Amino acid sequence: MTIVNMCRSSCRPLDRCYRFLPCLSDPARRSALGLKVALVMLHLIYVGVLFLFDGGLIEKTKREPWYTAIYLTLFVATLVQYFVTSASSPGFVLDAMRAVNESNSIFRKALVASKQPASSKNGSVVVTVEGSQMARSLLGSNATSWTKLVMDLYPPGTSVRSLTCSYCNVEQPPRSKHCHDCDKCVLQFDHHCVWLGTCIGLGNHCKFWWYICEETSLCLWTGIMYITYLKANISSAWWKDAIVILLLVTLSISMIFLLLLLLFHSYLVLTNQTTYELVRRRRIPYLRGVPERVYPFSKGACRNLYEFCCLQSSKYRMEQLPTAQELQSCL
Repeated sequence: MTIVNMCRSSCRPLDRCYRFLPCLSDPARRSALGLKVALVMLHLIYVGVLFLFDGGLIEKTKREPWYTAIYLTLFVATLVQYFVTSASSPGFVLDAMRAVNESNSIFRKALVASKQPASSKNGSVVVTVEGSQMARSLLGSNATSWTKLVMDLYPPGTSVRSLTCSYCNVEQPPRSKHCHDCDKCVLQFDHHCVWLGTCIGLGNHCKFWWYICEETSLCLWTGIMYITYLKANISSAWWKDAIVILLLVTLSISMIFLLLLLLFHSYLVLTNQTTYELVRRRRIPYLRGVPERVYPFSKGACRNLYEFCCLQSSKYRMEQLPTAQELQSCL
């Protein structure tokens, strides 16, 4: 009984904490929050050690405040970009399906309203508008059912059954995949990022690229400042040198990883590919018969870069699968 009472008493503070912060009651959210706190603490440690140990940096800040101001601006911008990316939606299929259904309902209401009699001095005048014309003027290509919209993106003759997600039970557009961590289908799925706690897909791939670009720049700049400190203070206290060397080694490993990741995703952007499509190319049905060096969704490096940077406002933009003739022209 004593052990049970002790367990109950120890759980009460946790229950109160979960009541005030419901997100902590979910183990997955707790883990994601722990990773975010750890990443912020790592950034603070690396920058804090510099300003704590390097007296020359303090003197340089007094003489040239712009140098430190730019560095701290990059530091803050990197952390802000991290949280913006982690909070952004990758573009879920269910959200796109909901948007299409809402567009259909708006279209139907507008179509019904357009057929209502309008009062006039000479009597009632019935104004009718063709459905296809109204669809083009109001909603464009969105005024259609989700199933038809998805099927139009695939070549003729594709089975609807093979396009249905067995977990979400919805028709998947091309390049989408079900993420088991998020338990949702993601448009243009790239990968699930553990450090961000979210998927990388159509809606946030551009934000992710900018984050790793800023993180790489911050690591490179911090590494240069660490090396400068060691050159100027190599004969100072040994424990300071040991701490700085240890941090510099871990920073160098992180910088190499980030640089390779940045180059890899830059290559994906220029060829209009995703990590999932590149790694699982032979297992994806619509890429199984495509030669290795053929990029079926690529429209040229400049066009790919433009769409990646400038068309990200449309989270539900979906691409058609190339036809056999288009694939032959790529060979």
